[in-house]
Amino acid sequence: MTDYTQILVDKANGIATITLNRPEKMNAYTRTMGAEIIAAMDDIDADDDVRAVIFTGAGEKAFCAGADLTPEGGGQVFSDAAQVDDLSDERVRDGGGLLTLRLFESKKPLISACNGVAVGVGATMQLAMDIRLAASHARFGFVFARRGIVPEAASSWFLPRIVGISQALEWCYSGRVFDAEEAKAGGLIKAVHHPEELIFAAQTLAREIADNTSAISVAMTRAMMWRLMSTDHPMEAHKIDSRAIYKLSRGKDAQEGIASFLEKRNPVYPGKVSEDMPDFYPWWPEAKYE
Repeated sequence: MTDYTQILVDKANGIATITLNRPEKMNAYTRTMGAEIIAAMDDIDADDDVRAVIFTGAGEKAFCAGADLTPEGGGQVFSDAAQVDDLSDERVRDGGGLLTLRLFESKKPLISACNGVAVGVGATMQLAMDIRLAASHARFGFVFARRGIVPEAASSWFLPRIVGISQALEWCYSGRVFDAEEAKAGGLIKAVHHPEELIFAAQTLAREIADNTSAISVAMTRAMMWRLMSTDHPMEAHKIDSRAIYKLSRGKDAQEGIASFLEKRNPVYPGKVSEDMPDFYPWWPEAKYE
Protein backbone atom coordinates (compact mmCIF):
# COMPACT_ATOMS: atom_id res chain seq x y z
CA MET A 1 0.00 0.00 0.00
CA THR A 2 1.52 3.30 -1.07
CA ASP A 3 -1.59 5.45 -1.62
CA TYR A 4 -2.14 6.43 1.99
CA THR A 5 -5.20 8.48 2.93
CA GLN A 6 -4.73 9.01 6.67
CA ILE A 7 -0.97 9.05 7.12
CA LEU A 8 1.99 10.61 5.36
CA VAL A 9 5.24 8.71 4.85
CA ASP A 10 8.48 10.48 4.04
CA LYS A 11 11.86 8.84 3.56
CA ALA A 12 15.00 10.95 3.46
CA ASN A 13 18.64 10.26 4.23
CA GLY A 14 18.03 7.02 6.07
CA ILE A 15 15.13 8.28 8.20
CA ALA A 16 11.45 7.53 7.64
CA THR A 17 8.82 9.83 9.13
CA ILE A 18 5.26 8.61 9.57
CA THR A 19 2.80 11.45 10.19
CA LEU A 20 -0.73 10.74 11.39
CA ASN A 21 -2.63 12.91 8.96
CA ARG A 22 -6.15 13.81 10.04
CA PRO A 23 -5.49 17.26 11.51
CA GLU A 24 -9.12 18.32 11.14
CA LYS A 25 -9.98 15.47 13.55
CA MET A 26 -6.91 15.95 15.78
CA ASN A 27 -5.48 12.86 14.05
CA ALA A 28 -8.10 10.63 15.68
CA TYR A 29 -7.43 6.95 15.08
CA THR A 30 -9.48 4.78 12.71
CA ARG A 31 -9.15 1.25 11.43
CA THR A 32 -7.95 2.71 8.15
CA MET A 33 -5.17 4.63 9.90
CA GLY A 34 -4.08 1.49 11.75
CA ALA A 35 -3.99 -0.55 8.54
CA GLU A 36 -1.99 2.16 6.78
CA ILE A 37 0.60 2.36 9.56
CA ILE A 38 0.99 -1.43 9.48
CA ALA A 39 1.44 -1.34 5.69
CA ALA A 40 3.98 1.48 6.01
CA MET A 41 5.94 -0.54 8.59
CA ASP A 42 5.98 -3.55 6.26
CA ASP A 43 7.47 -1.33 3.56
CA ILE A 44 9.97 0.31 5.91
CA ASP A 45 11.20 -2.97 7.40
CA ALA A 46 11.89 -4.22 3.87
CA ASP A 47 13.79 -1.05 2.93
CA ASP A 48 17.45 -1.34 3.92
CA ASP A 49 17.98 2.36 3.27
CA VAL A 50 15.76 3.24 6.24
CA ARG A 51 17.66 3.14 9.52
CA ALA A 52 15.20 4.78 11.94
CA VAL A 53 11.53 5.78 12.05
CA ILE A 54 9.94 8.90 13.54
CA PHE A 55 6.22 9.11 14.34
CA THR A 56 4.41 12.42 14.75
CA GLY A 57 1.04 14.04 14.12
CA ALA A 58 -0.08 16.60 11.56
CA GLY A 59 -0.96 20.06 12.85
CA GLU A 60 -0.01 21.79 16.07
CA LYS A 61 -2.65 20.51 18.49
CA ALA A 62 -2.52 16.75 18.56
CA PHE A 63 -0.44 13.65 18.06
CA CYS A 64 -3.62 11.55 18.19
CA ALA A 65 -6.76 12.38 20.16
CA GLY A 66 -7.73 8.74 20.57
CA ALA A 67 -10.18 6.63 18.61
CA ASP A 68 -12.55 8.40 16.26
CA LEU A 69 -15.98 7.42 17.58
CA THR A 70 -17.93 9.56 15.12
CA PRO A 71 -19.70 8.22 12.00
CA GLU A 72 -17.39 10.39 9.90
CA GLY A 73 -14.48 8.38 11.26
CA GLY A 74 -15.67 5.28 9.48
CA GLY A 75 -17.86 3.87 12.23
CA GLN A 76 -16.96 1.51 15.04
CA VAL A 77 -13.21 1.25 15.65
CA PHE A 78 -13.38 -1.19 18.55
CA SER A 79 -13.96 -4.89 18.11
CA ASP A 80 -17.61 -5.89 18.24
CA ALA A 81 -17.99 -9.11 20.21
CA ALA A 82 -21.77 -9.05 19.74
CA GLN A 83 -21.44 -10.39 16.21
CA VAL A 84 -19.60 -13.57 17.26
CA ASP A 85 -20.19 -16.40 19.72
CA ASP A 86 -16.55 -17.40 20.15
CA LEU A 87 -14.27 -14.82 21.79
CA SER A 88 -11.28 -16.40 20.04
CA ASP A 89 -12.78 -15.25 16.73
CA GLU A 90 -10.39 -12.96 14.81
CA ARG A 91 -13.10 -10.29 14.63
CA VAL A 92 -12.85 -9.77 18.39
CA ARG A 93 -9.23 -8.65 18.17
CA ASP A 94 -8.46 -5.10 19.27
CA GLY A 95 -7.29 -2.89 16.40
CA GLY A 96 -4.87 -0.94 18.57
CA GLY A 97 -3.29 -4.21 19.63
CA LEU A 98 -2.82 -5.28 16.02
CA LEU A 99 -0.89 -2.04 15.51
CA THR A 100 1.31 -2.25 18.62
CA LEU A 101 2.10 -5.90 17.94
CA ARG A 102 3.32 -4.87 14.48
CA LEU A 103 5.41 -2.06 15.94
CA PHE A 104 6.82 -4.53 18.46
CA GLU A 105 8.04 -6.68 15.55
CA SER A 106 9.86 -3.78 13.88
CA LYS A 107 13.48 -4.27 12.84
CA LYS A 108 14.06 -0.51 12.89
CA PRO A 109 14.23 1.75 15.97
CA LEU A 110 11.05 3.75 16.51
CA ILE A 111 11.02 7.30 17.87
CA SER A 112 7.87 9.12 18.91
CA ALA A 113 7.74 12.90 18.53
CA CYS A 114 4.51 13.59 20.39
CA ASN A 115 3.47 17.04 19.23
CA GLY A 116 0.28 17.52 21.23
CA VAL A 117 -2.67 15.68 22.74
CA ALA A 118 -2.21 11.90 22.97
CA VAL A 119 -5.03 10.09 24.73
CA GLY A 120 -6.44 6.58 24.48
CA VAL A 121 -4.86 4.78 21.55
CA GLY A 122 -2.94 7.98 20.83
CA ALA A 123 -1.02 7.27 24.04
CA THR A 124 -0.94 3.48 23.95
CA MET A 125 0.39 3.21 20.39
CA GLN A 126 3.48 5.11 21.53
CA LEU A 127 4.26 2.46 24.16
CA ALA A 128 5.53 0.08 21.46
CA MET A 129 7.96 2.75 20.27
CA ASP A 130 11.48 2.74 21.67
CA ILE A 131 12.13 6.37 22.55
CA ARG A 132 9.43 8.95 23.22
CA LEU A 133 9.92 12.71 23.00
CA ALA A 134 7.19 15.29 23.58
CA ALA A 135 6.44 18.93 22.94
CA SER A 136 5.98 21.08 26.03
CA HIS A 137 2.24 21.42 25.36
CA ALA A 138 1.70 17.66 24.88
CA ARG A 139 -0.89 15.93 27.03
CA PHE A 140 -1.27 12.22 27.72
CA GLY A 141 -4.19 10.20 29.03
CA PHE A 142 -4.96 6.54 29.58
CA VAL A 143 -8.65 7.45 29.79
CA PHE A 144 -10.26 4.02 29.44
CA ALA A 145 -11.77 3.76 32.93
CA ARG A 146 -13.60 7.02 32.21
CA ARG A 147 -15.14 5.43 29.11
CA GLY A 148 -16.22 2.20 30.81
CA ILE A 149 -13.61 0.07 29.06
CA VAL A 150 -10.04 -1.10 29.78
CA PRO A 151 -6.56 -0.24 28.47
CA GLU A 152 -6.07 -1.65 24.97
CA ALA A 153 -3.27 -2.00 22.41
CA ALA A 154 -1.48 -4.48 24.72
CA SER A 155 -0.76 -1.52 27.02
CA SER A 156 -1.20 -3.72 30.10
CA TRP A 157 2.01 -5.42 28.92
CA PHE A 158 3.91 -2.34 27.71
CA LEU A 159 3.07 0.38 30.23
CA PRO A 160 4.18 -1.31 33.48
CA ARG A 161 7.46 -2.28 31.83
CA ILE A 162 8.12 1.33 30.88
CA VAL A 163 6.98 3.24 33.97
CA GLY A 164 6.56 0.60 36.68
CA ILE A 165 3.38 -0.99 37.98
CA SER A 166 2.42 1.68 40.54
CA GLN A 167 2.64 4.58 38.10
CA ALA A 168 0.89 2.59 35.38
CA LEU A 169 -2.00 1.75 37.68
CA GLU A 170 -2.38 5.31 38.99
CA TRP A 171 -2.64 6.75 35.48
CA CYS A 172 -5.04 4.02 34.35
CA TYR A 173 -7.17 3.95 37.52
CA SER A 174 -7.75 7.71 37.40
CA GLY A 175 -8.01 8.01 33.63
CA ARG A 176 -6.92 11.62 33.99
CA VAL A 177 -5.05 13.63 31.37
CA PHE A 178 -1.60 14.81 32.46
CA ASP A 179 1.06 17.09 31.03
CA ALA A 180 4.43 16.43 29.44
CA GLU A 181 6.41 17.24 32.57
CA GLU A 182 4.50 14.62 34.56
CA ALA A 183 4.99 12.15 31.70
CA LYS A 184 8.73 12.77 31.88
CA ALA A 185 8.86 12.52 35.67
CA GLY A 186 6.95 9.23 35.45
CA GLY A 187 9.33 7.77 32.88
CA LEU A 188 6.90 7.72 29.97
CA ILE A 189 8.93 10.09 27.81
CA LYS A 190 12.65 10.83 27.55
CA ALA A 191 12.56 14.60 27.12
CA VAL A 192 10.31 17.63 26.73
CA HIS A 193 11.05 20.07 23.90
CA HIS A 194 9.77 23.41 22.68
CA PRO A 195 7.19 22.61 19.96
CA GLU A 196 9.33 24.17 17.24
CA GLU A 197 12.32 22.06 18.29
CA LEU A 198 10.60 18.70 18.70
CA ILE A 199 11.06 17.27 15.20
CA PHE A 200 14.64 18.51 15.06
CA ALA A 201 15.35 16.71 18.34
CA ALA A 202 13.82 13.49 16.99
CA GLN A 203 15.76 13.82 13.74
CA THR A 204 19.00 14.42 15.63
CA LEU A 205 18.45 11.24 17.61
CA ALA A 206 17.57 9.28 14.47
CA ARG A 207 20.57 10.74 12.67
CA GLU A 208 22.89 9.57 15.47
CA ILE A 209 21.65 6.03 14.91
CA ALA A 210 21.66 6.17 11.12
CA ASP A 211 25.16 7.64 10.76
CA ASN A 212 27.09 5.64 13.33
CA THR A 213 25.65 2.19 13.86
CA SER A 214 25.23 -1.17 12.19
CA ALA A 215 21.66 -1.89 11.10
CA ILE A 216 22.19 -5.55 12.03
CA SER A 217 23.40 -4.61 15.52
CA VAL A 218 20.47 -2.26 16.09
CA ALA A 219 17.87 -4.77 14.90
CA MET A 220 19.34 -7.47 17.13
CA THR A 221 19.62 -5.12 20.10
CA ARG A 222 15.99 -4.05 19.72
CA ALA A 223 14.77 -7.64 19.66
CA MET A 224 16.98 -8.66 22.57
CA MET A 225 16.02 -5.76 24.83
CA TRP A 226 12.26 -6.02 24.25
CA ARG A 227 12.05 -9.81 24.39
CA LEU A 228 14.62 -10.83 26.99
CA MET A 229 13.58 -8.48 29.80
CA SER A 230 10.57 -10.71 30.45
CA THR A 231 12.42 -14.00 30.77
CA ASP A 232 12.56 -15.80 34.11
CA HIS A 233 16.35 -15.94 34.45
CA PRO A 234 19.33 -14.01 33.02
CA MET A 235 20.59 -17.30 31.63
CA GLU A 236 18.07 -16.85 28.79
CA ALA A 237 19.68 -13.52 27.93
CA HIS A 238 23.12 -15.09 28.23
CA LYS A 239 22.21 -17.73 25.66
CA ILE A 240 21.11 -15.15 23.09
CA ASP A 241 23.96 -12.74 23.94
CA SER A 242 26.47 -15.51 23.38
CA ARG A 243 25.03 -16.60 20.06
CA ALA A 244 24.72 -13.02 18.84
CA ILE A 245 28.26 -12.04 19.81
CA TYR A 246 29.63 -15.21 18.24
CA LYS A 247 27.77 -14.69 14.95
CA LEU A 248 28.06 -10.92 14.61
CA SER A 249 31.74 -10.75 15.60
CA ARG A 250 32.52 -12.87 12.54
CA GLY A 251 30.43 -10.72 10.22
CA LYS A 252 31.15 -7.91 7.79
CA ASP A 253 29.80 -5.20 10.05
CA ALA A 254 32.11 -6.11 12.93
CA GLN A 255 35.08 -6.01 10.57
CA GLU A 256 34.03 -2.56 9.38
CA GLY A 257 33.36 -1.36 12.93
CA ILE A 258 36.86 -2.29 14.06
CA ALA A 259 38.54 -0.99 10.89
CA SER A 260 36.76 2.37 11.03
CA PHE A 261 37.66 2.75 14.71
CA LEU A 262 41.34 2.01 14.11
CA GLU A 263 41.45 4.21 11.02
CA LYS A 264 39.62 7.03 12.82
CA ARG A 265 36.94 7.40 10.13
CA ASN A 266 33.18 7.13 9.92
CA PRO A 267 31.95 3.56 9.41
CA VAL A 268 30.20 2.35 6.29
CA TYR A 269 28.44 -0.81 7.37
CA PRO A 270 27.63 -3.22 4.52
CA GLY A 271 25.20 -5.46 6.41
CA LYS A 272 21.53 -5.49 5.42
CA VAL A 273 18.71 -6.35 7.78
CA SER A 274 16.76 -7.87 4.89
CA GLU A 275 19.33 -10.58 4.24
CA ASP A 276 22.17 -10.63 6.79
CA MET A 277 20.52 -11.28 10.15
CA PRO A 278 22.09 -14.24 12.02
CA ASP A 279 20.60 -17.60 11.17
CA PHE A 280 19.07 -18.11 14.65
CA TYR A 281 16.98 -14.92 14.30
CA PRO A 282 14.15 -14.96 15.16
CA TRP A 283 14.73 -17.26 18.13
CA TRP A 284 11.28 -16.85 19.72
CA PRO A 285 8.21 -18.98 18.96
CA GLU A 286 5.43 -17.46 16.93
CA ALA A 287 2.77 -15.83 19.09
CA LYS A 288 -0.70 -17.09 18.14
CA TYR A 289 -4.10 -15.62 18.89
CA GLU A 290 -6.33 -18.31 20.36
